[in-house]
Amino acid sequence: MSILSTRVDPRSSSFQSNASHYDTLLKELRTRHEHVLAGGGPKLVARHHERKKMLPRERIDLLLDPLSPFLELSPLAAWGLYDNAVPSAGIVTGIGSIGGTACMLIANDATVKGGSFFAETVKKHVRAQDIAEQHRLPVIYLVDCGGAYLPEQDRVFPDKDHFGNTFYRQCRMSAAGIPQISAVFGGCTAGGAYIPALSDEVVMVRGQARIHLGGPQIVKAAINEIVDGETLGGAEMHTRISGVSDYLAENEAQALVRVRDIVAGLNRPRLLHGALREVRPPRFDIAELRGVIPPGLKESYDVREVIARLVDDSELQEFKPEFGSTLVCGTAHWCGFPVGILASNGVLFSESAVKGAHFIELCNQRNIPLLFLQNITGFMVGTEAERGGIARHSAKLVYAMATARVPRLTVIIGGSFGAGNYGMCGRGFDPRFLFAWPNSRIATMSADVAATVLTDLRRSSMKSAADDAEIAEIDRATRAQFTEQSDPYYATARLWDDGLIEPSETREVIGLCLALAAAEAPVLGPTPVYRM
Repeated sequence: MSILSTRVDPRSSSFQSNASHYDTLLKELRTRHEHVLAGGGPKLVARHHERKKMLPRERIDLLLDPLSPFLELSPLAAWGLYDNAVPSAGIVTGIGSIGGTACMLIANDATVKGGSFFAETVKKHVRAQDIAEQHRLPVIYLVDCGGAYLPEQDRVFPDKDHFGNTFYRQCRMSAAGIPQISAVFGGCTAGGAYIPALSDEVVMVRGQARIHLGGPQIVKAAINEIVDGETLGGAEMHTRISGVSDYLAENEAQALVRVRDIVAGLNRPRLLHGALREVRPPRFDIAELRGVIPPGLKESYDVREVIARLVDDSELQEFKPEFGSTLVCGTAHWCGFPVGILASNGVLFSESAVKGAHFIELCNQRNIPLLFLQNITGFMVGTEAERGGIARHSAKLVYAMATARVPRLTVIIGGSFGAGNYGMCGRGFDPRFLFAWPNSRIATMSADVAATVLTDLRRSSMKSAADDAEIAEIDRATRAQFTEQSDPYYATARLWDDGLIEPSETREVIGLCLALAAAEAPVLGPTPVYRM
């Protein structure tokens, strides 16, 4: 493979200016992560600890293999919503290793509204189950759940992808041979009771864990029976009498040890495939990405500078380097795993789209996962582009990407606008994982373009002379709306991505994702390559 070179000078004023701007973005991201890591706040955390209960991330730390990584997903879910009273949407999800087996962990945070489910909680829970099903990961539920948050019940309970769908997925995964294991650390009321009840094996903590379809208040209202929570659904009763629980633990630490024992006995060999190589770091410092990325989305840079700081030994076998230059395509190794990279390097012309479709088919044939690096304003517009068939050629890229038989991953490293989001494997095309950098923006179009479109439309609809004040207000309101709604925190709060990550974390994060993809059976069947 060819070794990528660099033209970046870390001593230049432009590099220092870019780095200074990006450091501000990173400081904001880290501050917001610190906020959500505090859960429901110091008072509720202290009360939780006084009850001899661990926080969800503390449980995860003890459960996972020592010094092994944990890829937390969407930690900033629900950011800015509900007056920021539901940090991380009240649930921690992510992938980690238990006894050498990669598992999906879903842990309720009882310091946040008692572990109740909001709309974003359900969406985050379902997303974790989707990833587990795609990669056949055992799912470990660390349950401390108050069921649906009743004031939000219309956004949580009745619809197809609401709370009930999590149980449907749980049943389907178990039936497909994907283990479902629960450890119960607190109350599981109403719908929350079904998380352990539908699991393959269940551990409950004495004196803390409770499972009941209807709590003492509901029982009293329904049948006028007065009963305490422990008698109604405590760990001892469910382990010794009802059989809902399979194991009784004396404390949380013992429950976590029991979960590790269960995972150790799953008998689930996971074979790797692919041309794996020794991991070699990039030749250029990944921390320099702070100075490579300019502050504004309109400022151009060569995306090869990004790739050179991410792939093994900075090697890239570039495909059609002299054709369709606004889309860089090439194969590389990433943490030892083969990967096909499609990276935005400007607006997509017909040549770029055709080149991308051809490259995707090559990766399909060779069973190489695809990684899309998005910084895209969209496909080229205008009379010349339309007559040249941009709609037809862009559809080829969209079709090839959507029907690719190999795993697809996406990182939004800049803008993600319009049909460019589609062609470069946006959320609507179901990539295995989608992460974004804190400088990213996602919307149908930029605020500038949206304001121009809407003000021009309003002018054209006016029969008399344009009202300057009305036009100015449309311009102001449109810019404000698109600026707010394209913000990366707006996006991650609504789970349009799987989390905001720092550029320097990208290599490790995508490396973990590629390792999960490599543990699956290889793609079988004919995969012809059609030259576009």
